[in-house]
Amino acid sequence: MKQRIITAIIGIIIVLPIILYGSWPFMVAIYLLATVGLYELHRMFKMKNWSYFALSTLFLWAFIYLHQSESQLIFSFDIINLLILYMVLLLLFMVFTKNEFTYDDASRMLLALMFIGFAFQFMIDIRAIGLHVFLFVLFVIWATDSGAYFIGKRFGKRKLWPAISPNKTIGGALGGITFAILLALLFNLVYPMSKPILSLIVIAIVISIFGQLGDLVASAMKRKYEIKDFGNLFPGHGGVLDRLDSFIFVLLVLQMINYF
Repeated sequence: MKQRIITAIIGIIIVLPIILYGSWPFMVAIYLLATVGLYELHRMFKMKNWSYFALSTLFLWAFIYLHQSESQLIFSFDIINLLILYMVLLLLFMVFTKNEFTYDDASRMLLALMFIGFAFQFMIDIRAIGLHVFLFVLFVIWATDSGAYFIGKRFGKRKLWPAISPNKTIGGALGGITFAILLALLFNLVYPMSKPILSLIVIAIVISIFGQLGDLVASAMKRKYEIKDFGNLFPGHGGVLDRLDSFIFVLLVLQMINYF
């Protein structure tokens, strides 16, 4: 517990100024975190050939860059074309390696690139909309985690999904949603949002629910691949994906509904 607290304090001291300032430090942080997140997935897949990760990293950087850049490369090269090129290269690897690199490997790498790439693209988009929007989403997720922990510990009896995450309870999930609503209302008092109160309550519920689902998705992945944490970048907290699993999943959903 002491190690977790120390890591959290150090993390806040380093990360918060970057979020507040935005601009190029935020972009550098996004590229670094996205790269580490992609590495954690490759590590989970037990893909030991570093050339695969190197190729994926180059495509990840291009993926994020093309989303942010208004300029088009030759032949109107965009994200869709980038994904097609990546898919073609992965399929060709099956031939070049005489099936040492399999179709399953190609599928995992393609999904990993899309999962990390889209999530961190949207993280940039949310910050570009405004610092208040970024903090609103982040704080609602933190409130959900706190509510789920404290309410679940005190009142949680019935398990939510024991086959995936045995420690989560229905009471904790409801506590997380309650804390999320309260945080949204408090945030609106301190920094009034341009949305009606009822709308903010609804989006707080959406963020809370999908944040908890994102955590379950991460738990399912770790259980499938028999790992405790995605990484060990943050002592006591795990890796990038362990810390951002809920945030990443919420960002994907928010992009689809285009709320902000």
